[in-house]
Amino acid sequence: MELLEAIVSNDDNLTYGAIVSVQTGPDEAITALTDHGVEKLTDMLSEARLTTKAWHQFLDDFIDDPELAARFKAHKPR
Repeated sequence: MELLEAIVSNDDNLTYGAIVSVQTGPDEAITALTDHGVEKLTDMLSEARLTTKAWHQFLDDFIDDPELAARFKAHKPR
């Protein structure tokens, strides 16, 4: 969940229209992925998990928090 939140927190990580805000109350909203966003993210993660080098590059490119990226790098891609 933490990885997903880190990726979608920056709308530049996915194509336009892949991330939407959904109003859940008068002053509340959540971030959600469209079907296209889920498909794109699935493809990105599949490619990133092919090798450890690709996984580390993915984390460097898409995770803005260096400490969080380092935590994910400590685990091999699944």
